[in-house]
Amino acid sequence: MIRMAAVDKHFGDLHVLRDINLEVEPGQVVVVLGPSGSGKSTLCRTINRLEPIDSGTIQVDGTDLPAEGKALAGLRADVGMVFQSFNLFAHKTILENVTLAPLKVRKVNKAEAEKDGLALLERVGIANQKDKYPAQLSGGQQQRAAIARALAMKPKVMLFDEPTSALDPEMVNEVLDVMTTLAKEGMTMLVVTHEMGFARRAAHRVVFMSDGEIVEDAAPETFFSSPTSDRAKDFLGKILSH
Repeated sequence: MIRMAAVDKHFGDLHVLRDINLEVEPGQVVVVLGPSGSGKSTLCRTINRLEPIDSGTIQVDGTDLPAEGKALAGLRADVGMVFQSFNLFAHKTILENVTLAPLKVRKVNKAEAEKDGLALLERVGIANQKDKYPAQLSGGQQQRAAIARALAMKPKVMLFDEPTSALDPEMVNEVLDVMTTLAKEGMTMLVVTHEMGFARRAAHRVVFMSDGEIVEDAAPETFFSSPTSDRAKDFLGKILSH
């Protein structure tokens, strides 16, 4: 579903992605872990070309990433993305936020878009908030609305870039629960997160990054119980001791 081969990316002199080779199979949940500045978010953002790469290839569902234009818009429609910040339109209701892209990009009719939108809001547990504006919702509710908005495009794959890091601790689980349900339903997902519990519970694979490289790629139980690299051992030691 996602295939990255020999991908490199620089920001000026900073080499943020170094020879990245990664495959995510359909229905797989891959969690990307690593210290801050290891390249995790950049990796995530290259998959729908929010960040262009310097060399290598990225394919989604067997198609090379287009450079720009209609083909890129089409690809982005197939790749749902949920960010750290919720990026909802402040002047639109929650339901309007969810139906906007299907109406504009997929050209779905309004009745169908609203029916699907309500079903998605129900699925993420906030159907009763449909007529409110983003500012009237808690952070956890806004992030669940953002997930519903991404799902409204019926994407083939979902990317999550630190989806809970801007949330208060008591709201984190309500978002992770939605993501765990999606994982169980077979959604292909690439998730950049610091939430170790989610990685253990929902991931098929854990990819550990450090200094722009993929250092380990293993099943969660293997990674958490017996990491092979010193960098991963050091990382886990710091995180799991808290």
